[in-house]
Parts: sequence; C-alpha cells; structure tokens
Amino acid sequence: MARIPLLQKPAVDTVSIKGEAPIRKKKRRRFTWDDFELTLLSLPTVAWFIAFSYIPLFGIVFAFKNYKYKPGKGFIYSLFVHSKWVGLKNFKFLFKSPDIWNIFRNTLGYNIIFICIGVTLPVALAIMITQLRSRRLAKVCQTAVFLPHFLSWVVISYFVYAFLSTDKGLLNGIITSMGGERIMWYQDKKYWPFILVFMNTWKTFGYSMVVYMATITGIDQSLYESAVIDGATKWQQCKGITLPLLRPVISIMFILNVGSIFSTDFGLFFQVTRDSNSLIDVTQTLDVYVYKALMQSNNYNYSAAASLLQNTLGCILLIAANLVVKKIDPDSGLF
Repeated sequence: MARIPLLQKPAVDTVSIKGEAPIRKKKRRRFTWDDFELTLLSLPTVAWFIAFSYIPLFGIVFAFKNYKYKPGKGFIYSLFVHSKWVGLKNFKFLFKSPDIWNIFRNTLGYNIIFICIGVTLPVALAIMITQLRSRRLAKVCQTAVFLPHFLSWVVISYFVYAFLSTDKGLLNGIITSMGGERIMWYQDKKYWPFILVFMNTWKTFGYSMVVYMATITGIDQSLYESAVIDGATKWQQCKGITLPLLRPVISIMFILNVGSIFSTDFGLFFQVTRDSNSLIDVTQTLDVYVYKALMQSNNYNYSAAASLLQNTLGCILLIAANLVVKKIDPDSGLF
C-alpha cells in the first residue's frame, strides 16, 4: 500500500486573493535568550563608545567659539552662553601660523614612509615565518617581533635615552672607546628622522605581521599541495597563492593607514624625543602641536580647530582610499 505524504505547514503564512498572487505574512521574530546574552555582552562596548566617542563630540564647539570662562558659572554655561561664536576664525589663525607648513610636512612625510614600510615589511616577514620548518622557532620569532607592541612609549623612551645619552649613553661610549667624538643626539636633528622611522617600525610592524600570519594560516593547504605536485617553487607558490589571497587584508590595512595619515603617534614624537626644543623642526606634528596648544598655551580654541581639521581630512582620505581600492579590485574594499 503506497504511503500518502503528510502535508507540512508552510514556514510563512500566505493569504491568497482570487485573481491575485498570494501575499505573504512575515512572522514577527521573538527576542530570544541568545539575543539577550549577545545584548548583555555588547553593553560594555556600547557604554565605552558613548562615554568616550559620542559624548565628547560636543567639544567640537570649541573650534567655532572664543572660549572664555565666566567666574561663578559652570563650564557648560561659559561654553554655550558666555563664549562668542567666531566662525572659522580659529582655522584661519591655524593656517596663518608660521609653523603650520612644517607641521603638515612632518605629519604627512612620516606617515607616508610608515605606510610604505607597513605594507611591505610585515607581509614579507609573515610569509618568511610561516615558511619555517620548525614550529618552535616560528613561535619564538613571532613572539620576539610582537613583544614591542605591548611596551609603552614612556618605557621605550628610557631605553632610547640609555643608548643616546650624551654622557653615559651606550652609543657614545662605543664611539669614544674607538677614538671618536661624542654625538649630541638630542641637539642634532639630522639623525632623528631615521631614528623615529626605525623606532616606529620596531614597535608597530609586529601587530600587522600577526594579522597577515593569521590570514596565511587560514589559507587552504590543498592549494599548496596541488602547486607542489605541479612543480611550483616557493616563490611561485607565494606569487600565485599567498599574495593574491592576502590582497584583501593588505587593502584593508592600507585603507586604515591612509585614513590616519594626518594622525601621528604622540608618544613617538613627544616622549621618545623628550620634547627637545632643538628637534622641533623634525618632530612637531599635528598631535604634538595640539597638545602644546592645549597644555602649554591653554588655547582650547586653536587645539580644537586643529583636531577637527585633522579628523575631517582623515575621514575624507579614508573614503577616497576606499573608492580607489574598490575601483581597482571590487572585492578588496573596506565598505
């Protein structure tokens, strides 16, 4: 006797009207326990962004006002009621500063060099470490390269001072022992572009390398096995498999770096150089300028204008870089 298949209830209810196509009724999704757990997990992150990213946004008002504190009144009253609107006057003063072009030159120049090194060196080192036969040696190399990322610039500045100190520095000790003259490292600015590039590379490229290594580890190993069977060399495997599959990650890292091209690491240019006035021509960037305008000159208006300009230009460049990358490779864009 043949079985008659049971009719199953459709997942979505439908209402059919004579002469028309059936209209589907979407069932309302219930808030499950899993949704509650995920919401609970996201609360600390949401609270952090609200407290440190969204609430401070009202500080943008400083860039368009001449802030003056009125005794006896609160900060909010002094900012929004007592202080006068000046429009773009603070930005005009910023561009009329005699040091502004030197500041932009340092900021853009260093960041272009950092981007070029950050795109090539971490990728090359990640590929080399993943090719090591000894897994223990690969882990040791990975840890040694990644460790500087966790050191603060304050700690690193003391290490640099131990090497470059005029009286008791290690390098000057070696130079004098070989019959040379001591070098005034913190007074001679010609050495510092190379020192700053080296220190930034030493501290930061390990983090990018780990990102690329994680991507390489996730590549299907059967691709390499097929390439070996076909007689491909290591270079051919890297050129034909590794680099094409790394391209989306490289593009994302490049876009993010371009978006922060007007931002510099404050600790690198302020702490490592020990804020030496002799080095100001090669160390003063936008971040250092904003800090000095705020803390030393108590000029809230100009520092807010510089910060707003810095972030606005970074956002424009981020969108532009993403459009260029999407034009070249539609699958490699950030958004």
